[in-house]
Amino acid sequence: MNGKLIVIEGLDGSGKATQTTKLCEALKAKGHNVMHVSFPNYGSDAAKLLDDYLHGRFGTDPNSVNPYAASTFFAIDRYVSFHLNWKQFYSEGGVIVADRYTTSNAIHQCAKLPQEEWNAFLEWLFIYEYKQLELPEPDAVIYLQVDPEVSQKLMTERYNGDDGKKDIHESNVAYLKQCRIAAEYCTEHLGWNKVECIADDKMRSIEDIHAEVLSICSRGE
Repeated sequence: MNGKLIVIEGLDGSGKATQTTKLCEALKAKGHNVMHVSFPNYGSDAAKLLDDYLHGRFGTDPNSVNPYAASTFFAIDRYVSFHLNWKQFYSEGGVIVADRYTTSNAIHQCAKLPQEEWNAFLEWLFIYEYKQLELPEPDAVIYLQVDPEVSQKLMTERYNGDDGKKDIHESNVAYLKQCRIAAEYCTEHLGWNKVECIADDKMRSIEDIHAEVLSICSRGE
C-alpha cells in the first residue's frame, strides 16, 4: 500500500524549506509517519550534472541548456533519491513531504519555452518521470505564490547580501518573472493548490502561511 506524496512548490525564496519543515512537524504531531525530502539533493553523486547546470558551467543563462536536457538532470536526481532513500518508506504507507519535485521542472523549464509549447512539454515531462522512470505522482501540490521582486530580497537576505552566491536561476529576475507566469499556468491547469504568501505588499507570517498549508493537507482526513 503506497503512502502519500505532498509537494511544496514555489519560486526561489518563497519559504519552501520552512513550510516543508513545519508541515512535517505538524503531521508527525497528528500521528502520521512522515519523511522530509528535498530536491535538488545536493551532495549526491546523482546531482552533479544539475549542480554544474545551476552554477553556470554549461552557460550562465538558464536558456543555455534546453528544457529537455535540464529536466533530465533533475529527474535522475529524483530517481536515485527515490530508490535509495524513500521508496520502501513510501511503499509501506509513509507520508513524503517534498520540498520541490517534478513540479519544479514544470515551472522552470516551461519558462524557457513559448507558451504554445507548454502543454506538449508538460505531457512529455509527466510521461517521462511518472511513467517511464516510474516515480510516484504527487497526491497534492501546494504552490507558494511570492512575487519575484520579494523573493529576490529574501534570497539576498539568505545569502547575507552576497548576490554572487545565487545560482543562475536565482540571479535572473527576468527568468524568474517568466517562471511566475509558468507557475500560475501550471497551478490553474494542473489542479495545484495556491497559497498567496504576500498580503499588503509584504510576506505573511510563517505561522499564518503554515496554517493555510496545513488546512489544505487536512482536507479529506
